[in-house]
Amino acid sequence: MTRSRILSTLLGAAGALTALAVWQLAATVGPLAHAPLPSALQALGAAGQLLGTAELWQATADTLVMAFVGLVAAAIVGVGLGVAIGTSPLAMHATRGPLEFLKPIPPIVILPVVVLVLGPTSGMGTFLVFFGSFIAIAVQSSAGVFDTDPVTRATGASYGMGRAEILGRIVLPSALPYIGTSLRVAAPTSLVIAVVAGLLGGGPGLGQSLLMSQISGNQPRLFGYVLILGALGLLIQWLSQWGERRLLHWHPQYRKADHA
Repeated sequence: MTRSRILSTLLGAAGALTALAVWQLAATVGPLAHAPLPSALQALGAAGQLLGTAELWQATADTLVMAFVGLVAAAIVGVGLGVAIGTSPLAMHATRGPLEFLKPIPPIVILPVVVLVLGPTSGMGTFLVFFGSFIAIAVQSSAGVFDTDPVTRATGASYGMGRAEILGRIVLPSALPYIGTSLRVAAPTSLVIAVVAGLLGGGPGLGQSLLMSQISGNQPRLFGYVLILGALGLLIQWLSQWGERRLLHWHPQYRKADHA
């Protein structure tokens, strides 16, 4: 690990500890001392107790399965659709408006309809993750394919490459940074959507556990789940960044970062 990475890790840890200290002071002797907000130590204690329960691990597994299956399906459909659109300027311009229109629509908008059709099931959560991820992946993938250097394509054709070979050896490697970025951004988003599916849609997972803790009025337990979700989000973010670096280790941006 380089000195810059060690320094950034230490600074991140210091920031987290500072935030917990501020939370503790605000909830004990500060302006929130008489509010229902538990202290940081109470929330950490509740999180520690939750780690020893089968309920937490089952809910975590349910949430991660929904997030992972939905993200993989979104990646397959999104990349495939993006490549198909990006290889045709006509299709690129024809679909830009509808895709840009759909991209900012949050999955929560269609949540009532999906719950009505699929019920409060893991399938409902998986579909919401898919809907919330595949459009952004398709847009980024099509942009990466469309922005491939035309001179490079022409050079490949001049060497006798067919369309399929140009697509596999020139276009897709050129579009990989766009695809990798879209997947890195979609990974933590998929976790958020999977939690929302349980919190508002009644599906299984950590979202439902959050809702039950809120209904029962167990504030330390509620914030214990929040802390665990935050740690899980950090882990997924780190894994997505690691996967992106591994996928694009040949890219100049990542070679420069590895030697920084």
